[in-house]
Amino acid sequence: MATHSPESADGAQNANIATHTTASAKICQQYLDFLRVERRLSVNTLQSYELDIAQLHLQIAQKNLHEVSAQDIKRGLAVLHSQGLSPRSIARMLSAWRGYFAYALTQGTAKTNPTTGLKPPKAAKTLPKVLSPDEAMALVHEGAPLDGSDEVDNPNMRLRDQAIFELLYSSGLRVSELTNLNCAEINLSNALVRVTGKGNKTRIIPVGAPAVAAISAWLAVRPAFLAAENLPEADAAFITAKGQRVYPRLVQRTIKKWAAEKNISQDVHPHMLRHSFASHVLQSSGDLRAVQEMLGHASITSTQVYTHLDFQHLAKVYDVAHPRAKIKPKR
Repeated sequence: MATHSPESADGAQNANIATHTTASAKICQQYLDFLRVERRLSVNTLQSYELDIAQLHLQIAQKNLHEVSAQDIKRGLAVLHSQGLSPRSIARMLSAWRGYFAYALTQGTAKTNPTTGLKPPKAAKTLPKVLSPDEAMALVHEGAPLDGSDEVDNPNMRLRDQAIFELLYSSGLRVSELTNLNCAEINLSNALVRVTGKGNKTRIIPVGAPAVAAISAWLAVRPAFLAAENLPEADAAFITAKGQRVYPRLVQRTIKKWAAEKNISQDVHPHMLRHSFASHVLQSSGDLRAVQEMLGHASITSTQVYTHLDFQHLAKVYDVAHPRAKIKPKR
């Protein structure tokens, strides 16, 4: 799923299709409909595209698309960069603009694609942070419910939380994939789970034995929280004490509490469990293609970052354990 960094909020959140010219608003809505129907993008991704396109029209003022030049695009990107937008966010935004102009060309609304050949500022390469295997197992083994909610005094919510985090670490799910998961998509008998990821692509992933046990324990008590007025959520695999489907922010807050309880110093978030899953499976198996399929990456390039994590692990082991690593060079 695509997300916006906090630094883009001031500009993008205040920009919307209502600020466009009538012609621009029309082609923008047509493009969003195309992405929704033909590309089958998720609601969150569509919202990101809408914000990015609104930001484009904010930067080009009242110009129509056929009047926009490469210089206009460069100027707009420079403004966003000066406002503190990160290179990664600018790259994502430029990509959205490029697709928008390409679509406008097919509709005759633009004469050229002014984004062609433009490159965003280079971002520093950073590796995803992961938990050690010991930290991951300590984190998912037991936990506490979220403070300040109706679930504090309900021990069955601990079963739900443990099932959630066991599944995130066991199968490398995105948090949106987990919160959208339905009971019918969990096959405990065969230790499999079917999830729908980016682009509405479905994949089937193995589930480890500890996760199967934790999910079984949660599903046994789950019916007690289904209220009649919340029947639309009756299929949700993970629900709140009020019978509503869990949501990403609740999962994020809960995992931070779990991490604090276990004295884990890192800033733990749900995606870190996905990173940890990928890194640990790769370290054990060396099968990059299998990790790609389980993560649901369209390109193996996205998965290759974990080979660097694996190398870091190997280098540390070498430095600590290999006799040759301890020999100081002669001067």
